[in-house]
Order: sequence, then structure tokens, then C-alpha cells
Amino acid sequence: MTFPMALRLLGTLSLLWTVVACTTTLPTLPPHGQPLASDTSVSEAVARIQLETPEPGGIEGIAALPQTEAAAPAHADLWARLRNGYALPEVSHKRIDQETDWYARHPNYLDRVAERARPYLHYIVDEAERRGIPAEIALLPVVESAFKPFAYSHGRAAGIWQFIPGTGRHYGLKQNWWYDGRRDVYASTAAALEYLQQLQKNLDGDWLLALAAYNSGEGTVRKAIRRNKKKGKPTDFWSLHLPPETRGYVPRLLAIARIIKDPAAYDLELTPIADTPYFSKVDIDGQVDLALAAELADIELDELYMLNPGFNRWATAPKGPHYLLLPVDKAAGFSERFAVLPKEQRMRWAHHKVASGETLSHIADKYRISVALLKSSNKLRSNFLRTGQNLVIPIASKSAPTYRLSASQRKQRTLNAPKSGRNKITHVVVAGDTMWDIARTYKVGVRELAKWNAMAPRDTLHRGQKLVVWTKTVQRTARHVSPATPPSSKPVIQRVNYTVRRGDSLARIAARFRVRITDLMRWNTLLSKSKYLQPGQRLKLFVDVTQQSS
Repeated sequence: MTFPMALRLLGTLSLLWTVVACTTTLPTLPPHGQPLASDTSVSEAVARIQLETPEPGGIEGIAALPQTEAAAPAHADLWARLRNGYALPEVSHKRIDQETDWYARHPNYLDRVAERARPYLHYIVDEAERRGIPAEIALLPVVESAFKPFAYSHGRAAGIWQFIPGTGRHYGLKQNWWYDGRRDVYASTAAALEYLQQLQKNLDGDWLLALAAYNSGEGTVRKAIRRNKKKGKPTDFWSLHLPPETRGYVPRLLAIARIIKDPAAYDLELTPIADTPYFSKVDIDGQVDLALAAELADIELDELYMLNPGFNRWATAPKGPHYLLLPVDKAAGFSERFAVLPKEQRMRWAHHKVASGETLSHIADKYRISVALLKSSNKLRSNFLRTGQNLVIPIASKSAPTYRLSASQRKQRTLNAPKSGRNKITHVVVAGDTMWDIARTYKVGVRELAKWNAMAPRDTLHRGQKLVVWTKTVQRTARHVSPATPPSSKPVIQRVNYTVRRGDSLARIAARFRVRITDLMRWNTLLSKSKYLQPGQRLKLFVDVTQQSS
């Protein structure tokens, strides 16, 4: 190479280095071209600039730098991000094909599930990625609950992850009069993913076996593995003899993942979900009336309940958790207004003067609160009351109808429900169910049953599918299930099919589901007080979901 050529090359390289150096030191705007917030610290701004500045990559790298617009996000939407994180083994199996065919033939169902998932899915994907969990598992609530935050099953499982009470408590999910952590999307997601990771570790790193164990229990899966080992058979999920529900459970998740991976292959178009956080977690330092919180956040109370379905009553729990999930664009305003609100104004209190003969139970019933809450609010160590004693009692700031459990239930009541004279229950489809059988059981018409569930009368039912039924036959039941339901909680009555276990009695079953023995006998006309229950016997109950915590 001649000296002049070398000199020219050196000059060119020097110029390129100058351009790159300038590029890496110029301040970069936040995503979407928005200016830095006024309260952004210098260290945060520097960290953001460092993260957003592309690394120099020669002439091609410089040419690829944006000229007038910020760099495009890594994923067009959340579905694309999900696909990018797929890690479960791709399997071809007839069970997956059958489930895929069902979902492909019910696009409206997928649309409804996607809309319900919108507020929660980004957080779940974030948590799965942070833990190194296959992204397909973020879709598990589709199978468990169709992303209904108030879902409640015949096995007393609750929330989008369908925790039963015992497992929920084991993984730190509180369940009390005020709060059910199984329905808290923030807490239950962390608990579910931790549980799944533990199952995967215990089952030799096999995610499909972990999913099966999540559905039917680790003991059930281990027993099936031991049985196959004795027979010299393979011990993978597809070779095990598991309960029918579990044999369909894992293929159902894989079918959903398959459809999301390539919806066009099934002539489907997924409802778009932005790859941005929907909510922010805002810490609060004590109890607050939820209606007041919604006003401070400038959102509807129904939306607050949908983001915070763990709260059973009109206020957050006095002993925590002390946080709320709020839309990202409302969190800062709420925090500012909440910080200047005096603590004594965050709850409404009634003053009660004890009359002669009154007991804690009488007063608690009058105000529709628990005796435990009445005692803790007044720092009472015993049940003894003095005539003339003054008590303070927490009460809701709004009328009872104001505190809805969820926006989705409100929509069902106003759009699909009969105008009056009916009570809502949920029927969980079991093997062999047909629209005609279910309609006959509840004494309703097949066409109206289909209408309530946005289906056609001849649509195929799916095992585990939840159907809304508005029936007159449960009208008296609704009054008996929870006679002391507080004004802030409307009863949510669901039918539960219960299989009698060894050692069960009518009293034990009634206590477990918080119903009356007389109602239990009335719902099951073959029972009598003198007749013993038999293991395996099937009973039907109508329970109030809001009364099933702990």
C-alpha cells in the first residue's frame, strides 16, 4: 500500500471514530421520543442514555443509526415477545391436535380471553423471563381460568392461577375476611411461578411433568412414574396414565401456544396486546377505602377491583398487603394525592354506643362486619362490653351497590343477563355434558343458555369450560348461603359438584363450604339425616365465592 493511500485511509478511520464517539456521548431521548421527566435523577438519565445508545459497528453500524426517529421496539406486540421466549419441546400428538382444532373453531373465545388477559399478561411475561421460565407457561391462566380474576372451581381453587387454599397458604398467599391472595394477580403470579419451578426441579427438570403436577398434584405424577418404571415403560408425560383432566390439561396449553405461534396457519388473527406494562404497583402505608382510592386515582371502581381482585371487601386489608395495582398513567397522580390525605380520612368510621344487653356479635351483625374486626378496631382483649361504652366501627363510604366485584361481571349482568328475577351461577362442564342436559338441569331454555354464554346452541362444549346460568331455582339459595354478607360484597353464587371423601359428614362439608346443612340436604333430595354418606358419592352445592377464603 502506498503512503498517500495509507494516509487517506487513516484520515477516513479518524473521521469514522469521531462520528462514533459523538454518537455515544449525545443525550438520547426516552422511548417514543418523550422528554425526560423533570424528576428524573442524573444517574437514571445516564443509565437510560447508556442503555439506549447503540454500540458502534463500523460503517454498517453507523448507517443503521436512527436519523430522525427513536429506534423501534424489539417486539411489535406482546404476542411476538411471547413467541420469542418459547422453550418447551415441540411435540406432535393427536391430543394437541384435538385441542388446537377446538380453539381454532372458537375464535370468539380466544378474543374474549385476550381481552381479559390484557391487564395482566405483560407482568406475567416479565416474571417468567426474569425467572428463566419458558414463555409458554405465561399462558397457563388461559387453561386454568380463562384469565378471569374471580374464577372459582369445584375444587375450591380461586384466581387466575387457581390455587386451592392449602397450597396458596404454603406459598404465602394470605386468605382472610378482607383479602384472598389467591386472587391477587401480583402475589399469585409470583407464587404460581415459584411453585412450578419447584415442581420442575423435583421432577428431573421436565416442564411437562411439572405442568401435570400443577394440575393433579406431585404425588399423583410420581405414582404414575413409579407404576411405569415397574412395568419397564417410559416415564415421559405422554406415556403416563394420569387422570383424564390432566391428560387434557397439558395438551391444551401446548395447543394455545401453537396457535399463538402461528395464528395465520389457522386463519386466526390475535387481539393485539401492547408490549408495555399495564399497571404499576403503588405502596400505601395502611388501610384505605377502595371507592376513595378509585377517586384519588381518577379511575372507575370496577377497574380498581379488576386490577386488585384479591380484596374481598370495600377496603384494603388492615394488616396488608399495603399496595394497590393502578394503571401506569394514573399511579403518579394517585401517589401525590394519597400522600397529602390525612390517615384518619382514608377510612370512614361509625361511632356506636353500647346499649344494655348488646354483645359483640349483635353489633358485628348490625354493621355487617366480623367480630374479630370489631375487636381489633377497638383494641378489645375480651368479649366483655360495658353499657355506654363507645366503639368505632369501619364502614364503607359508599352504598352497597357501588362496590362491584369486577367489571366483567357487571357487563354480564347488564348485557347478557335477564332483566330481573334470576340469579347467576356458574356451571363447570364435565365429560358427557350437552347444552340440552345443562338446560334441563337448571330448568332454562337451550337458546337462552347459549345466548348467556355467547354461543350457538349446537356448539361443542369443552371439558372444564365455565358456563353462566341465570336460574330462578337458586333464588332462595342466594339468601341462605351467606346471610351476613357485608354491604360491600354482592354474593357470587356458583354451583359446585363435590365428591364425598372418606370421613366426610354433612356437617363437615357444610362447614367447609360455609353453607347450611338444611340447604345441603335440600339441594340433594336423596339425602336424609339418618343416611350415611358414601365415598365417591356426588353432591351438588351452591356456594358464595366471596365467602370461601381461608
